[in-house]
Amino acid sequence: MDTETGTRWLSAAEQRAWRTHLDVSRLLMHRLERDLQPFGLTMNDYEILVCLSETDDRRMRMSDLAAATLQSKSRLSHQITRMERAGLVRRETCDSDRRGLFAVLTERGWQTMQGVAPHHVEAVRRHFVDLLSPEELEGLRVSLVPVAEHLRAERGRP
Repeated sequence: MDTETGTRWLSAAEQRAWRTHLDVSRLLMHRLERDLQPFGLTMNDYEILVCLSETDDRRMRMSDLAAATLQSKSRLSHQITRMERAGLVRRETCDSDRRGLFAVLTERGWQTMQGVAPHHVEAVRRHFVDLLSPEELEGLRVSLVPVAEHLRAERGRP
C-alpha cells in the first residue's frame, strides 16, 4: 500500500492478470464484431436480436431491453431506430402502459438471427471456446462468477 495516498497498487501478478483480461476482452470483441460485418450487424445489434429472440413472444419493453444490454434508454432508442430502418425490429406501444414501448423482433429480424447465429457461434468457438480445455473453461467460469455477482449487485440486479 502506498503510505502517502493509501492506494493499494496492483502487484506484478495482479497487473499481468488485469492487463491480459483487458487485452483478451478488447481483441475478442473486436474480432467478433468483424465477423458480424458481412451480415451488416454490430455486436450491439446482435445482442438485441438475441435478447428479443429468447423471449416467448420475441418482444421486450424498451426499458428492460436497455437494462439487459447495459445501454442508456437514449442510446438504445437510437440503436432501435437504426434497426427499424433495416427491418429487423419494430416498436409497439404497450396497451397497459401508454408511456411504455416494446421492441419487437420482425420476421426479417428472426430470419436474420437464424442465419447469423450459426456463424457467430462458430466464431465464438474458433476464437475462444476451442482454445481452452473443458477444465480451463469451467475454471474460467468459476473464477469470473464472483466478479459478475459483485457487478450485478452494484447495479441492483440479481
